[in-house]
Order: sequence, then C-alpha cells, then structure tokens
Amino acid sequence: MSLPIADTPHDEVQYTEFDDVPIASIRFNGVTIDKLVELFDPAFGALGAAIGAGAFVPTGPALAVYRGDPMSSFDLEVAFPVAEALAGETEAAGQTIRPSVISGGQCAVRSHVGSFDGLGDAWGTIVTAVQSSGKSLGEQWLEVYVTQPTPDTDPATLRTELIALLG
Repeated sequence: MSLPIADTPHDEVQYTEFDDVPIASIRFNGVTIDKLVELFDPAFGALGAAIGAGAFVPTGPALAVYRGDPMSSFDLEVAFPVAEALAGETEAAGQTIRPSVISGGQCAVRSHVGSFDGLGDAWGTIVTAVQSSGKSLGEQWLEVYVTQPTPDTDPATLRTELIALLG
C-alpha cells in the first residue's frame, strides 16, 4: 500500500491507514523549524541529481518526514518514496542518500492548497480534529508535496498532503 494521497484535495480531516513505505532519504537530526528552508533546497537538489543519475526511481511525489515534536527539536527526512528499499547509501551533490522507511499505521490526513506559509494553520486543524476525536497523535508527521514548486508555480495552487500518524 502507498501513502494515502487522494486524487483530489480534501478540506476535512480523514482517518485511514497505510503500510510501511520505503524511501530514499537525506536525514537531518536535531532540526528546528527555523532551519527548514536552508535544508530543503540542497536536499531536494541532491535527490533530483540522484534520480537523474539513475540511482533510484521515485514512485510518488517528494515528501518530508518529521519525527519528534515539530514545535521543538526533531529529526527530518527529505525524501522520495521508492518501490523497494535502496541497496545502500549513495552520494549526490554533496549529500548522502540513505535507504529508510516511513512506518505505516493509522493516521489523520488533510490536504492543504496554497502557499507553504499556510502549512502551520493546516497542521493546527489536524491537531485540533485528532484531539477532539479522543485519538492521540504519534511522533511522525508527513508532508507530501503533490504539486512540485517551480519558479513559475503560483503559490496559491500548491497542494501538500498532510499526514499525522496516530499514537
């Protein structure tokens, strides 16, 4: 089973589950939210270079995996899903790409359409919905960048799937 990405965006929080998903990942430990911008561009550039060199074939859009408390210090993986785990590490553009896995399970999912500046509020909607339902949040949060941002992309049209694993 792959990540729970709907064909069309959904504004409401939905509950579903998915199986483990192998990823090709660049990992950063002990990250704070103010450092994300400086990490994303070089990491996605390296992953793109590795794809171009045939190091792996993605099976879905780019994503970020946050492990830990996103409002404090957390571990971050910038990645692409792959059909099966990489055989080992590879280097591209000065970055080490490693095999990793997104642990599956029950999750809350919601789409965010618009600028990345609105992601915090969209995450807040998921947190509120989960807490109101009596469920508990886990320690793994995913952003799946369904729309690839380019210099010509209107930020209002960016679509990001937000997936919060439940505890």
